[in-house]
Amino acid sequence: MVSTALEEQRRIANRLKRARGQLTAVIEAVESGADCRTVVTRLATVSSALDKAGFAIISAALRECLADEAEPRSAEGSDEPASGRIGIDELERLFLSLA
Repeated sequence: MVSTALEEQRRIANRLKRARGQLTAVIEAVESGADCRTVVTRLATVSSALDKAGFAIISAALRECLADEAEPRSAEGSDEPASGRIGIDELERLFLSLA
């Protein structure tokens, strides 16, 4: 399972690196005075790449959270796991913040 988590982290990092490259292309297009269509198209590509990376991060955290569901909870019945990992309520807020 650890190798799966590491592989997932690598895929997410690669997505973010591609988005960084796409953002660089947007900046260069703006600086060079490229037409509006080119800039907006490139910007939409960056936005989509970041959305996909965000969803992948939330998805990985959700899988981890569900796998740890049997783990003892912190005091006072909080939804937060005792280990300090993110809880389902917080995952939901994060997920909705991407919309």
